[in-house]
Amino acid sequence: MRAGDLRHPVVIQHQTTQQDPATGEVATAWVDFARVWAAVDPLSARDLIAAQASQSQASGRITIRYRPGVLPTMRILHRGQVFTIIGQPLPDRNSGLEYLTLVVATGVNDG
Repeated sequence: MRAGDLRHPVVIQHQTTQQDPATGEVATAWVDFARVWAAVDPLSARDLIAAQASQSQASGRITIRYRPGVLPTMRILHRGQVFTIIGQPLPDRNSGLEYLTLVVATGVNDG
């Protein structure tokens, strides 16, 4: 993949729990894990039909440079839209340390 293909800024977020010091209430919140450049691709018609046949919620792929620590419990923000990561991030075929492909679904991920 060429660097020019990674032209969309995205934010990877993870969920944390925080305790309010005044009330002691524990609340969950999404915080930024990383801001990276990505290739954001919707599924092709063929992929979408295959995904629907297997009752998958997949709606696209997001490819980023390899980054350790990206988990399926995280979510992606792109242009104000929330994408849930479906399954494990897929490493590139050559070294496994160049790119990660994230299969995503649109919609809010509250954890």
